[in-house]
Amino acid sequence: MNWIDVHTHINMLERDEQSVLEAARAAGIERLITIGTGRDDHPRVVDMASRLTPWVYGTLGFHPHDAKDFTAADEHYMREHLRDSRIVGVGEIGLDYYYSHSDHDIQREVFRKQMAIAADLKLPVEIHTRDAEADTVEILREYSGRVRGLLHCFTGTQDLADQALALGYNISISGVVTFKNAEPLRAVVKSVPLNRLHLETDAPFLAPVPHRGKKNEPALMVHTAQVVADLKGISLEELARATGENARALFAKLS
Repeated sequence: MNWIDVHTHINMLERDEQSVLEAARAAGIERLITIGTGRDDHPRVVDMASRLTPWVYGTLGFHPHDAKDFTAADEHYMREHLRDSRIVGVGEIGLDYYYSHSDHDIQREVFRKQMAIAADLKLPVEIHTRDAEADTVEILREYSGRVRGLLHCFTGTQDLADQALALGYNISISGVVTFKNAEPLRAVVKSVPLNRLHLETDAPFLAPVPHRGKKNEPALMVHTAQVVADLKGISLEELARATGENARALFAKLS
């Protein structure tokens, strides 16, 4: 089986990158998308995506926590490097009202600016949303028909999933689905059409059971995959094939 981890942060892992990649390949992970979250990690993401071929691709975006720091120079850097052949999307971007590290108005402004970048460059987005469902949907709706993408590490309500799907967005599932208290999320997974579903680790965060509490990494995505396959009533082989096709359909630069 060949899996694609559509959202990971291998630049944040403490283990050396070759060990991480070797473990991932041994677990059947054939492609990784490592995610840019701001000015400090963008050069590292660009470097890893260009150097660690063919396994690693990247995205560039400003996380809502750091929206207050977004400048015209950051936008210029993103627009320049989002044209790279191995930078496949804009992300992670969105809204986070749980921590509110940046003012909500600024978060919305920067979210819209980055959605506009994605629209201009015809690239998909990876969306972060926490405690901000209504405003997230409002902004996604503003760009309906111009931007596609996924809601990463989905932990929202059934209503958010339904609205996102109706707007053409896909749903990405992390190790949270394996947690004991994640029954509402498991119900959402059952409802998402197989051709709109993705898998991710969000490593080094949110390691799945039975590794919860440890540092996550791409090789552990197989535990998430097993739970999702069981929820969908399909084999791991079918899930790997479907989610791989979904990833390549959404991220056109993936080989």
